[in-house]
Amino acid sequence: MRELSAVLLVFASLTVLGAGSVTTIPLQHMNPDFDNKASLQRGARTYMNYCLGCHSLQYQRYERTAKDLSIPKELMLEHLIFDPDTRIGSLIENSMSESSAKEWFGAAPPDLTLYTSLKGTPDYLYTYLKSFYHDPSRPLGVNNLLYENVGMPHALLDLQGLPRKVCKTKLEADGSTQQPCNEDGVVDGRYMLEVDGKGKLSPVEYDQLVYDLTNFLYYVAEPTRDEREKLGFWVLLFLAFFFVPAYLLGREYTKEFH
Repeated sequence: MRELSAVLLVFASLTVLGAGSVTTIPLQHMNPDFDNKASLQRGARTYMNYCLGCHSLQYQRYERTAKDLSIPKELMLEHLIFDPDTRIGSLIENSMSESSAKEWFGAAPPDLTLYTSLKGTPDYLYTYLKSFYHDPSRPLGVNNLLYENVGMPHALLDLQGLPRKVCKTKLEADGSTQQPCNEDGVVDGRYMLEVDGKGKLSPVEYDQLVYDLTNFLYYVAEPTRDEREKLGFWVLLFLAFFFVPAYLLGREYTKEFH
């Protein structure tokens, strides 16, 4: 019941952001890896430094995060908890009031605890974080290809740099011909983005950062997912072996009826 209420709360928060509109650009695939603790730790660091100011994780605790990601509690308290009044057992929440959020952004930023589960796949968030582009017509100076007219700033701007939509040619799969994009900058349904090179990270490093952040938020949506999937394998294996004696026993009991 608690999880259902949480899903409805997140859905309602996202619905408030009605100023934007979801587009149909292809999603970029990413493979989450809960066994990669280094990736999850880097994702947690990025989230705490760049996302927590606006987006909370109100159904996840610092202590659970530290335990699952093999982060010593002392390091969590020293480097990832910035409020001296916050305890290691506290929920991951911020101090932004709903009224201030609506005044600054037009709507309260949604809680991200169940965000990737609500979208059904981490691919959506991974693509979204790589789809911001310069748009001087917007109040915050940026827009997003995946969610046009979204009321969110590009929080990772200083790391990526400022992407711009450009019109380029694209090589065919066999590398032999070029297909010109149209005047809207679209090639095979995709906008071409070019970063200005002023970010702190290279394109490869930024892609890794977005992967780590998405990996972390996918873990947060269901911290027991990896354990559940591993346990499910052993349950299915047990049932497969149990089927044989169960079948033979059943046949033995029913012999007298034939």
